[in-house]
Amino acid sequence: MTMSEFGSSRGMGRASEMMWKFWYPALRTEQVRRNKLVRAMLLDVPLVLGRDTTGKPFALRDVCPHRAFPLSFGQFDGANVECAYHGWKFNAHTGQCNAIPSLTEGSKLKCERIYAGSFPCEERDGYVWAYMTNPEGRGLDELPSPVPELPKFGGKFETAQLHAELPCGVDQAIIGLMDPAHGPFVHQAWWWRSRHSIREKEKQFEPIPNGFRMSAHAPSANSAPYKVLKLLTGEPATTTIDFVLPNQRFEQIRAGKYWLSSRTTVTPIRPDRCRLDFYAAWNILPWFPVVSFIVNVFGPRFIRQDTEVIEKQAMGLKYEDRMMLIDDADRQARWYFELKSAYAEAQRTATPMKHPVNGLVTLRWRS
Repeated sequence: MTMSEFGSSRGMGRASEMMWKFWYPALRTEQVRRNKLVRAMLLDVPLVLGRDTTGKPFALRDVCPHRAFPLSFGQFDGANVECAYHGWKFNAHTGQCNAIPSLTEGSKLKCERIYAGSFPCEERDGYVWAYMTNPEGRGLDELPSPVPELPKFGGKFETAQLHAELPCGVDQAIIGLMDPAHGPFVHQAWWWRSRHSIREKEKQFEPIPNGFRMSAHAPSANSAPYKVLKLLTGEPATTTIDFVLPNQRFEQIRAGKYWLSSRTTVTPIRPDRCRLDFYAAWNILPWFPVVSFIVNVFGPRFIRQDTEVIEKQAMGLKYEDRMMLIDDADRQARWYFELKSAYAEAQRTATPMKHPVNGLVTLRWRS
């Protein structure tokens, strides 16, 4: 066994580092209502979210800078969040303090210089997203990049959402998400595949900004849903899969004029817990709800199977936090950790990120 063939990673489930200066889905759109306050946790940071009188969402750090009382227990008038402890008021979007009821006339305290932590907030693809600048929600030097948007290839399409909380750190969940070899053992089913259908796979990968791409290829011949797709459309299908920091997996399936585009994100809630969000859009035979049935019926089963594996794996991680990563099946996991390290170094040195994937790479494994 040589280090060129095998690798390992320590503490993936216990001490995974949070990645800042990225957009994360905070809550689903329907969970954030106008003139109401709702709590959320992202990257171990408590948030309070809501919508102003125009419907625009906002996200504040759910801690009053006065006595650390949660702002989510307070009142909201459509523009300002009022702390329930002493009545301090904060602009819902900027976090600037607008009023301190206890101040007397002539007080030298400038309340407008006091801020609650705030985070840029936008709505996209059925989610309210927060841009997590840093744990304090301060010091945004420049406007963030646009909110990630799911690629779509036509004006009319159907959509679906799935979600689940996972009892593990974000690193453990993400390398599980990109693991190509567990399918025949974890997701066995007559309509999907079994261990008897294992065969050798060969895929090409290429670097993309902040991530890597499994280049366009024919879907696995041992997966029943792809066979159904070809039968329905009469067209051969191709699949492209991207992983992009900090936590996004995009998959696009094209078959002639038909397409299905999906994004899966794994968002850290706390160091030992994260949330999976799946969003898909498609135009495949909208009059025949076969895709909707596959996504909404089989999708939750897939997620439940992965969740059960993670729960059982956590039992072993209590005693051994060192995991072996083998080539080529685990190369994507290695790239993920290398991307995280490269990003952290680029942030530290204020220099361009050195990409760990050099040109086209061919990987082979059996699954």
